[in-house]
Amino acid sequence: MKNGGASLHRTQAAEKQTFQQPAYRPLAGVTVVVTRPAHQAQGLRELIEDRGGMVILFPVLEIQDAEGTGAVHALIERLDEFDMAIFISANAVHKAMPMITARRPLPSRLRLVTVGESTAKALQKYGRSPDLCPREQSNSEALLALPEMQQVRGKNIVIFRGEGGRELLGETLRQRGASVVYAEVYRRAKPATDPGNLQDHLRRGKVDVISVTSNAGLVNLLELAGPAVRSTLLATPLAVMSERNVAHARSLGFAGPIAIGKQASDAGLAEAIEDLVKTRTTA
Repeated sequence: MKNGGASLHRTQAAEKQTFQQPAYRPLAGVTVVVTRPAHQAQGLRELIEDRGGMVILFPVLEIQDAEGTGAVHALIERLDEFDMAIFISANAVHKAMPMITARRPLPSRLRLVTVGESTAKALQKYGRSPDLCPREQSNSEALLALPEMQQVRGKNIVIFRGEGGRELLGETLRQRGASVVYAEVYRRAKPATDPGNLQDHLRRGKVDVISVTSNAGLVNLLELAGPAVRSTLLATPLAVMSERNVAHARSLGFAGPIAIGKQASDAGLAEAIEDLVKTRTTA
């Protein structure tokens, strides 16, 4: 009985110690503005809230169908002519794949390529895994650095993307001898987001970090927030996806600290937000 009692006491003490151990909440007391399109904001929101932070949803981009899809439909009918199909983003996958599967099966010889892990996961929802995907970074530069993308002379490549996307990927592949065509399957628009809640938090100094995922998003953020809070907005720390975002933010007048996610993903942005908070608390 004595040994049983001692064992029970140790178990209860261990349970009490485990119960009292504080949760990992590095963003406790931190308010973060998430500017992703409304249908893509939930993942980052949950990561922030799981870390103890509060989220203000302020979509600065809306993903819409591209205007005039006849050319895309024609390309889809010709997919047998291509060696490689590159999907630039998860949005490109979600817009292109229903268009493709409604018209035909994917050719068995067509290599499917995604620019990053998020895009790869989107493709997997349609029953296909990418044949090629960069693991370290999620951008055109990382994709172009892969050994398989060096020897593309004579290859026919179709790139599924949004209207007005970057030209780096297509131009570089052409320089390497590939034939490249674009299939523009969506467009980015500025939504009619009500700025009232964001303006109120900015005026009261209650916004700690703003996460932005694109250069177009930075421009729309300034326009949607309005001139009344512009100076406060420009001084607010930013969590972004890339060095290009940093350069564009500085050109627009953002003067506060800016952190870049190590991965162009929700997880990468969450880590960048943590880095900003750590820097602030140790300064």
